[in-house]
Amino acid sequence: MGWNTLVPAETLAIALGRADLVVVDCRYSSSSPGAGEYAYEHSHVPGAVYAHLERDLSDMGRRGQGNGRHPWPDAQAFTAKLGRWGILPKHQVVAYDDADGAMASRFWFLMRALGHEKVAVLDGGFARWRAQRLPVDSELVRRPATQYVADFDASRLLDAEQVQARLDQGDLLADARPADRFRGENDFMDRVHGHVPGAISRPYAENMHEGRFKPPGQLADEFRALLAGRSPQQAIMMCGSGVTACHNLLAMERAGLKGAKLYTGSWSGWIEDPARPIATG
Repeated sequence: MGWNTLVPAETLAIALGRADLVVVDCRYSSSSPGAGEYAYEHSHVPGAVYAHLERDLSDMGRRGQGNGRHPWPDAQAFTAKLGRWGILPKHQVVAYDDADGAMASRFWFLMRALGHEKVAVLDGGFARWRAQRLPVDSELVRRPATQYVADFDASRLLDAEQVQARLDQGDLLADARPADRFRGENDFMDRVHGHVPGAISRPYAENMHEGRFKPPGQLADEFRALLAGRSPQQAIMMCGSGVTACHNLLAMERAGLKGAKLYTGSWSGWIEDPARPIATG
């Protein structure tokens, strides 16, 4: 069956060296965009390749077109990256970042949207890997190139107009940003502060407890309360730029609630049109 949501550090350590395993380091910091790659070059999970949020997991050339701060990439461009990393549909892929899984979850949902089932996030990230004194390496990995052929499931990727239409039909829109940014306070990322009218706040940090994801049952209880009788397919996740929203998508799937959608442009895409309404508080 493979791992398709989370994998513990101890379990991944046992699997290192498996021919069907590809590990992807997704460490990234918005305050220092090169820091994650620098950290990878000095120490990483043995055999891991590196994926940069802006260079590999986004299409920065599409900024300013309603696509937000980290535009969702074209499928052909992203699958070309997978090919360069030596990833095929048959592979078990595990992504990780520093700790909470926010960047790794973006990679996880990119793969999920392609239909790749065997992809998981390292629970607790590199921080827990190091805390467990598991092996690390500094060798820069170059896997044999392959060709990955797939397309994104467009039904799970929504733009602003589709989000508004679904809100009008009673669907749920949950915002993964911290609660103060949702209210329109302490936002140093976007020039306009607030949230999409009708959205509710679900900070992605609430999926975590002591550096790891909460148990599936607890996540299920919390997200069912948010759904308030809706199906998971009636849920849309957003954040500032379509990155940390994927953490909520991962948490839902971990809880057995599959099929939620992503507003790819998220808040930074919403505010690119000054005519769109804004709520605060």
